[in-house]
Amino acid sequence: MKNTNLTVSFDTEKLDALTYHMGKKDADLQTELQYTVQKLYEKYVPQATREYIDDKLSRETAEKPKPKRPVRPVVSNGSADSLT
Repeated sequence: MKNTNLTVSFDTEKLDALTYHMGKKDADLQTELQYTVQKLYEKYVPQATREYIDDKLSRETAEKPKPKRPVRPVVSNGSADSLT
């Protein structure tokens, strides 16, 4: 799945106060924002569309080939043999 970064403008002093008070309650702004965006997605995107996207993402994940290990050259006499 590909992620997109969102940019939001907010007053600096208010942001400082928000992060300060969230820190007192062991809350994380990034986590809270992700939760809020997810709730907006669930509120506005129809259920059928969400199911389609979820199915598409699960098929893409299942189809990804596992990365193969790189082949290491055979070493003899303390140096790698040339393949040419």
